[in-house]
This record gives sequence, structure tokens and C-alpha cells, in this order.
Amino acid sequence: MVEAGKVVSLFIVDRRAEPMEKVEQLSALAGQGIEGDRYLLGTGTYSKKPEPGRQITLIRSEILESLKDKSDITVRPEESRRNVLTEGIEINELVGTEFYVGTVRLRAHRLTEPCKYLENLLEQPGLYEELWGNGGVSCEILTDGIIKEGDIITTVLD
Repeated sequence: MVEAGKVVSLFIVDRRAEPMEKVEQLSALAGQGIEGDRYLLGTGTYSKKPEPGRQITLIRSEILESLKDKSDITVRPEESRRNVLTEGIEINELVGTEFYVGTVRLRAHRLTEPCKYLENLLEQPGLYEELWGNGGVSCEILTDGIIKEGDIITTVLD
């Protein structure tokens, strides 16, 4: 295992379009999703198109911070619509691999590209383009467990 980053903040929401709630921990359920979150409850935007890679999402804190400097765009972590805010890890490189967030094993399926909905919701022109390729990763939960703020993210070596 290689230590690669950490969890900065955690968020859930029980239905689409509602504001995300910051929480101190997430209860991850293997093959299902996050307890209390919209995709486990079937109330998310893409709930009618279930796939393993929609169980939990991550985004880099560094990306959100760079938006302000680079494009004068402000996106608070809870506004990103992602569950886990990370620090110190290039999460795009995790696509196609398995890794741990604390004791919970995840598999990163794909990049989570932004949508025009988010740009319009936040009234931040240019957000869609600025986040393209850096909007986070969508993952499958492979083991049950609790994810907490401060948990270390470790990669799994072959």
C-alpha cells in the first residue's frame, strides 16, 4: 500500500437538486452506496440508470481552489455535488484501479464530468469547461465500512 492523500470533507444529500449536507462520516455499503445518500435511496438524477460506478464520488480540493485563481469561479466543496473532498492525490489516475479510503475499498470506474446543470445552478459561467476532465471520479464500493474526515487514501499495489 502507498499512502497517497486524505479525506478533507464528506457530503451526502437525500434527493437530487437539494443542497448537500456536510457530515463527519459516511457509512459505505458494498455494492449499494452511501447510507442516506440519493443514489442508495434511488432519488438521484441518474437513479433510473443504475451502475456500480455511481455509488460514491470523489473530487480534489486542489481543483476547487484553483478555479478561483484561474477563472475567478467559486465553488464551495458542498456545491461540487461530490461525496468526498480529497487532498494530496491525483484521483484521475485512480480510474480503473482499486484503492482504500480509510478501511473502505473502492474501485474507480470513470471520470465524473461536470454538467451544464451545475454551472447554471451555481450561476458560474465557464464552470462546465473549467471542470471538464477534473470534475472528480465515480466509484464502486467494494467493502462495507465507515469513511471519516482525515482518513488516509491509499493505493493498492499490484
